[in-house]
Amino acid sequence: MNFFKMEAMNEKVKILVLCTGNSCRSQMAQGYLQHFAGQRAEVYSAGIEVHGLNPKAVQVMQEDGIDISHHTSNHVDEYRDKVFDYVITVCDHAREHCPYFPARVKIIHHSFPDPARAQGNEEAVMQQFRKVRDQIKSFCLDFVKQYGLSSAEKS
Repeated sequence: MNFFKMEAMNEKVKILVLCTGNSCRSQMAQGYLQHFAGQRAEVYSAGIEVHGLNPKAVQVMQEDGIDISHHTSNHVDEYRDKVFDYVITVCDHAREHCPYFPARVKIIHHSFPDPARAQGNEEAVMQQFRKVRDQIKSFCLDFVKQYGLSSAEKS
């Protein structure tokens, strides 16, 4: 079912963002996708493993006006029975271990560096989180535009 048919039926597009631990990259992407798509989409995030929400990810998203502090870290198996229109893998490990999804799901891969692996002093680590956040933001904005999900009031 394409987006326009779903729009006519008033269904929201369902998106799952998948990464290794569901602590940073997938959480940030979930926040941006939901922000940019608004009411046009339901966005979920999950991990192949569950590492808990990273407080630095929450902080850098808050700096950009997006609150993800209420997000939870979820395992991909929790969404086994949910039907998604798009699955976005944001790291190579998740792509390699991505569970099977029905053929109608469009799987998109874009690998981002893991900011949780950043080394150095606190400022160097935070700069890496901001750099990855900005990369994810750009990807998410392009995604919602490309797939016709852009909400006119969000930019």
